[in-house]
Amino acid sequence: MPLRSAARTNLVDLVIAQMESLISDGEWRVGEKIPAEPLLVEQLAVGRNTVREAVRALVHTGMLEPRQGDGTYVRANSDFGAAVQRRLRRAGALEAYEVRASLERDAARHAATRRTDDDLTALRAALAERDRAWRSGDIAAFIDADVAFHRTVADAAHNSVLAELYGHLSDALRETLQSVVAAPVPDSVRHQLDAHEAIVDAIEARDPQAAEAAVLAHLAEGMAALRDQPQDGPDADAHTGGAAHA
Repeated sequence: MPLRSAARTNLVDLVIAQMESLISDGEWRVGEKIPAEPLLVEQLAVGRNTVREAVRALVHTGMLEPRQGDGTYVRANSDFGAAVQRRLRRAGALEAYEVRASLERDAARHAATRRTDDDLTALRAALAERDRAWRSGDIAAFIDADVAFHRTVADAAHNSVLAELYGHLSDALRETLQSVVAAPVPDSVRHQLDAHEAIVDAIEARDPQAAEAAVLAHLAEGMAALRDQPQDGPDADAHTGGAAHA
């Protein structure tokens, strides 16, 4: 949606609301840089101080992130997403990955009973894109494709709360996914093509038990890779039973 000129008394609140809409609607996507301050001033027809206050407020909530000498980036697409990210920054990678595993297990089980033909088409396309990204050797693209695949599974569960929560969590877990992909394990463990195909096959067959089993098998390898690495977060050893290097 285009930026609109703000003309009411509380300009800062109006600018904040417009920026939040641009983020939540996906025009300013997570990970992307927002327009530079002079351009925002011009498009919004407000003063520089108003823009700065609005940006500062969204930085405070965690939706935006300033990067010295580079600009300001979208960190989360809602207040809730920002809160999830703040909480995950206090958690160990394995602890956060276990939460992701719980959501993915439930998503796959529900998707197997609720998926539509369109969902199945989207899943096959996401699976193919994930494989293409792997074969390209572009790790960032592969992580994006992997996240997109699992979001498609969550969407196929037809539970809007689960899908939204998974979306926020997966945005916050990209660094954890990088740790799994970078782990010193065979390529087959990082790629896990067969495991992901098994998830889609079970959803297509409308077999919730097989879908859940396929997700658990795939995630077990990821969690094993994380257990073999030093864990971040203040309570990492407590949450892994001291087995960060086991």
